[in-house]
Amino acid sequence: MLLQFEKNVPIIEELNIKDAPKGQITRYWLFIATDGMGVPIHVPVIVARGLEDGKVLGLTAAVHGNELNGIPVIQRIFKEIDVKELKGTIVGVPVINVPSLMRKKRRFIDGTDLNHIMPGKPNGNVSQVYAWRIVNRIVKEFDYLIDLHTASNGRINSYYIRADMADETVRKMALLQNAQIIVHNPPSDGTLRGTADEMGIPAITLEVGDPNRFQKGLIREGLTGIHNLLGHFGMLECEMEEPDEETVLCKKSYWIYTDMGGIMTVHPKLTEVVNKGQVIASMRNIFGDLVKEYHAQENGIVIGKSISPINQTGGRILHLGILK
Repeated sequence: MLLQFEKNVPIIEELNIKDAPKGQITRYWLFIATDGMGVPIHVPVIVARGLEDGKVLGLTAAVHGNELNGIPVIQRIFKEIDVKELKGTIVGVPVINVPSLMRKKRRFIDGTDLNHIMPGKPNGNVSQVYAWRIVNRIVKEFDYLIDLHTASNGRINSYYIRADMADETVRKMALLQNAQIIVHNPPSDGTLRGTADEMGIPAITLEVGDPNRFQKGLIREGLTGIHNLLGHFGMLECEMEEPDEETVLCKKSYWIYTDMGGIMTVHPKLTEVVNKGQVIASMRNIFGDLVKEYHAQENGIVIGKSISPINQTGGRILHLGILK
């Protein structure tokens, strides 16, 4: 089924790379669902298909509706490449979670984290059906996947990657991104990355900064990593760029949480190395009295941190990466 939508962008119901013309960049609206008034919900898809067939690199962003930095990364990669020189295909999905982007919310319209329920269900609830159709109408076409994210509300992130470093292809994909930090993270976790892995698609998650805004420096870093990957896999002639600083590899990571509420200050900076026993946060009551200090449980590096002063019991303090 092929219809016409605004500005002659075709509407499709399923992505099929073979239908995209060679040597061109084609835009599509891909039908996913209908809203409560029966109005169609369309996901934007951009396909750059080279003159010569090859692998398919998928780039996805905004699985969470408030994670914006990945959108211009995908937009700009299609502005910068010469599709006539491309071997294979690049597919960009600037917004996965369209309903939440429109609401400027992280979670899906039923309150579900879309990146915890992949691959969804064909006959499930609202979020499960949406997730299942994303996977089975788009992601199935990929040979590699880079899924772009940011921190959540009230938190900030370094430029870091989650990847299964035991997989040699995934490891190389991660190292090519020139990130500040890479965390070894096997992906059996209900994420889009995890689902891709289960489908035999090597995938990494790229955490590109902070929510609800565009950060030019991090957007440039994301573009550099994608160009590096295209060059390494022989999809484009690209000059490989080395990182300015050596990437820090972590064997695992975890969040440290509060056990009481109050007004909190988190002391270390992003990418700062902290030592076991070091004070990482101070908690004060509403009168300004210091009531507790929190300490690092072991040596590590700060991947992300809370920047919200008002912190309820069980709130996040910082995301600690444990060095290899």
